[in-house]
Amino acid sequence: MTAALAEKNSAPGQAARPTTPPPSTPRRTKRERAFDDVPRWQIYLPLGIYLVFTLIPFYWMFLFAVRPAGSTSLVPWPMTGDHFSKVWNERSFGLFFQNSMIVGIATLIATTLVALAGGYALARFDFKIKGGFMLALLCSQFIPGALMLVPLFEIFKNLQLINSLVSVVIAETVFQLPLSIILISGFIKNVPVTLEEAAWVDGCSRFRAFCAVVLPLLRPGLIAVGSFAFVHSWNHFLFALMFLSEQDKQTIPVGLNTLIGADSVDLGALAAGGVIAAVPVVIVFAFIQKWLVTGFSAGAVKG
Repeated sequence: MTAALAEKNSAPGQAARPTTPPPSTPRRTKRERAFDDVPRWQIYLPLGIYLVFTLIPFYWMFLFAVRPAGSTSLVPWPMTGDHFSKVWNERSFGLFFQNSMIVGIATLIATTLVALAGGYALARFDFKIKGGFMLALLCSQFIPGALMLVPLFEIFKNLQLINSLVSVVIAETVFQLPLSIILISGFIKNVPVTLEEAAWVDGCSRFRAFCAVVLPLLRPGLIAVGSFAFVHSWNHFLFALMFLSEQDKQTIPVGLNTLIGADSVDLGALAAGGVIAAVPVVIVFAFIQKWLVTGFSAGAVKG
């Protein structure tokens, strides 16, 4: 009937043109429409206030670090590097930086490897105590590290690991593992097991199939877990303070504490040490921020 009406309405001697419906535009949800209706200043103003309150402490630290001693200027000019030279050479911050880097990289590697093995076991195997083990991992996150200082100190003392960076690496790794295993397990569950089964059919062993098929897909999750372990061990103060008493074994957080005297505080040196401690963390987050968000969001889907 529609074709007949089209032929009737068309001019004589002309063929009827087929009618096509106009393309449908995707319908927006109520939340999207509500977001578009919000004035932009109501979004940018709170973000700007938050950004100001976040950046002011960093600017104040940078100002004291590069401002000459005795200056009260609010603008970092003229700039000086005397405070950095003082903390790096006279206060042994070069050695503290090296020790913190060793602890951070060792904790990153140990946490990633153990969490990878534990996460794969939880994601691919079923056993009787699996639910209880997951519950124990979650409950361990509620235990403060300070409660474990005495038993850990006794264990490391019996193993003759006091005043050794190995003790700090072990303690940091143990406290990072529960969350890391849960995240890696959730990320591995998002990888279809059929990919591994196809590799098994082709003659690969389980380990080879994991390395060739699954491991490349876990890069965002591994970067998220490794970076979190590195940053936490880099900034952690308590374990290094308790297990390292010799000055040549101390890390940057403990070194910053030594700049605070009983009667006076060298604000310039303390600020310079804070800038030195913040630079590696800022660089890490600047390069891996997109992988960090992807890894944590993907690892939290299942688990």
